[in-house]
Amino acid sequence: MYGPPVDLSFKDINSVTGALAEVPRSGLRPLKTNSKGKYQSCSLRLSNNSIPDVTGLQYILSHFLAQPSKLGWLDLSFNKITCIDPLLCELSELRVLYLHGNNIWNLSDVDQLRELPYLHTITLHGNGIATNINYRNHVITALPHLKKMDFSAVTREQQVLANVWHHCRNRGKNTRESLQ
Repeated sequence: MYGPPVDLSFKDINSVTGALAEVPRSGLRPLKTNSKGKYQSCSLRLSNNSIPDVTGLQYILSHFLAQPSKLGWLDLSFNKITCIDPLLCELSELRVLYLHGNNIWNLSDVDQLRELPYLHTITLHGNGIATNINYRNHVITALPHLKKMDFSAVTREQQVLANVWHHCRNRGKNTRESLQ
């Protein structure tokens, strides 16, 4: 089941469902299919296209993958995605999510991904949210199981500092609210 990724990158796809008309790239390791012609992989690359959102992702997963519920690695980097869709939270086995090089501006969008219990690697650099001074602290606090963020390790020290930042931030909010 752990074959190479189904690679639909660099296909000039303008929507997730646009992938239906494409044939995955063949790499060094050949893709294997089951008796129904579905790929035996738990990874999907849709990078370097012009995809604006993930509408239809579940359908695409069912179309291409033998076991779509086992998707563990999803690459949506270098597209035109503007927000982190709650649909991604339905990918309960997701471990690696690449979203770098998109147009995501709302830092709080990351918070919903905490519903993904196995997510340990995420990339978000190259998005508008990365310009926020609290970007790394926010993401590390929102996703406490992270091991890697933006292709660098999340250290124990960073986790502690992010938690201190979060605690101080919330304490300041509560103080301001009680003064109003």
